[in-house]
Amino acid sequence: MERIVRVLNVGRLSYGEALKVQQYLANNHFNKIHHDISDILVIVEHNPVYTIGIRTKGYTSEDEKRLTNLGAEFFKTNRGGLITFHGPGQLVAYPIVNLKNFKPSMRWYVSTIEQTIIDMCSELNLRANTSPHTGVWIGDNKVCAIGVHGRKYVTTHGLALNCNVDLKWYDHIVPCGIEDKGVTSLSKELNTEYTVQDALPLFLNSFKKLFNCNLLYLNNDVHTKIMENIN
Repeated sequence: MERIVRVLNVGRLSYGEALKVQQYLANNHFNKIHHDISDILVIVEHNPVYTIGIRTKGYTSEDEKRLTNLGAEFFKTNRGGLITFHGPGQLVAYPIVNLKNFKPSMRWYVSTIEQTIIDMCSELNLRANTSPHTGVWIGDNKVCAIGVHGRKYVTTHGLALNCNVDLKWYDHIVPCGIEDKGVTSLSKELNTEYTVQDALPLFLNSFKKLFNCNLLYLNNDVHTKIMENIN
């Protein structure tokens, strides 16, 4: 049986709105509102925002105020991982999928996301790798952060790949709580401007191969209906 994942590219969206999209699509898995859109890959680019996962590791209300004073939003979430940044120039992907349609293992899922990015980087002649810390690295610098959540094998949250994001936003935090490592971007590693639009076809092709699925864009009517339901 052909495995199909629908692609929903919502463009630039605030983090709060994207959370509503994720929640709506995850609920669809449980309530079967739309039978034809069960597994979906949401592509989004966020306005500047700092997010923390279920392990806050000492971030206080004063830290939150300090970060929001920089002009970014701040959200506490139920994903794994520690603090990170999302913003323009970053390809963010939220697979809202039922792992029973793939392999019912969160460990396999995270590993497959990592390999998706590693293979994509290889296409750009960049040597990326994993480490004991979740995510994808080029040398000692993280190029892709991963933080996921699963409920009854239905996944939310996902990955954030630095394309041409302003890396100065990371100067104000310890990214992912890792003291002795840094961050990088595809643009920095390639020494040329490399945008989300440049990266998206390579990412989708790698996702398709690693998750052994066909990708189909949602039609405009369903896209519109989903966006209307979050407002």
